[in-house]
Amino acid sequence: MTKRLTHVDRAGEARMVDVSAKPDTERVARAIGTIRMESVTLTAIRDATVKKGDVLSAARIAGIMAAKRTAELIPLCHPINLADVQVDLEPDPLIPGVRVSATVKTVGKTGVEMEALTAVSVALLTIYDMAKAMDRGMRILDISLVEKSGGRSGRWSKG
Repeated sequence: MTKRLTHVDRAGEARMVDVSAKPDTERVARAIGTIRMESVTLTAIRDATVKKGDVLSAARIAGIMAAKRTAELIPLCHPINLADVQVDLEPDPLIPGVRVSATVKTVGKTGVEMEALTAVSVALLTIYDMAKAMDRGMRILDISLVEKSGGRSGRWSKG
């Protein structure tokens, strides 16, 4: 059995999914991503000596703000009242780079996967923007959803 795409109607036109009949449930999603860079760039970020300022703090705030504005960026996403957005940034000299994780929570009719993915993406882009003068070769990698819970489909996690 082939699953039907939920954002496409029977005529093949894009549409917003009607969630009005769904019950409100607690919903949580967590996404991750990484940015690789030169070791000297990571040191400057970790030591807060990048000329544009505190990269990690700016990236955390940017990720939170992005999660709150996901419906403005992704055309068919529902506007969601978010209960919590946590963006964690972990400098890792073994990469070298920064690992970003975002956990988003709400109680509502639709999930927050896109909000978590958007938070990670924008946090990583902010790191790139603030440190690009030092290292234009930085690479953003492996943005993915790692777990979600709530709603009809229940709990899911990436193996």
